[in-house]
Amino acid sequence: MIATTLAAAALVAFPPREEPPVRAVIQTDLGPVTLSLDARNAPVSTCNFLRYARAGQYRDARFFRTVVAATNASPYPIDVIQAETTAGSDDPGLGPIPLERTRDTGLSHVAGTISMARNGPDTATSSFFIVTEDTPALDFGGGRSPDGQGFAAFGQVVEGLDLVRTIQRRPAVNEQLVTPVRITDIVLRSPVPDICAAIFPEAP
Repeated sequence: MIATTLAAAALVAFPPREEPPVRAVIQTDLGPVTLSLDARNAPVSTCNFLRYARAGQYRDARFFRTVVAATNASPYPIDVIQAETTAGSDDPGLGPIPLERTRDTGLSHVAGTISMARNGPDTATSSFFIVTEDTPALDFGGGRSPDGQGFAAFGQVVEGLDLVRTIQRRPAVNEQLVTPVRITDIVLRSPVPDICAAIFPEAP
């Protein structure tokens, strides 16, 4: 709750400004996936992801879940792979963050989008997912979340989407990868945006 309050207060005090995209690389046992993170339009989600990466909490994490629309029984099927820390997808981690709705950010869940996993609004912590195909059901007003609030998109895969799709096609039982794909680390290739210190002043 403290992290949510601080992040929300920081957004009021420091409105969105021109922030350059942040490059980060998800290093896996199967190869790298390079991300461009949108600190201008989704600063809370981006800075949250960066603080976990800088704290080493994605070291020895894993992609553990795959959802394929063609075999998904939901009336709002999706195409994603999901990652978790060593503490699991419900890891309380550094505390929940406010939901940055796509209605407000102007982003959408097109192929290659990275987004925060969550249960209810304002509950996301460390677990994230990557979309392999355009999936508007994950946007604000889409049907995938019962509350209709959607999920917080905050960047794009710029290199390695074929690898993400390869992971999605690996054998799975009840959406759980039979052999999870290890994330050895997430490495930053750009400076941390200044706004992150305002949103999460306690971060390393």
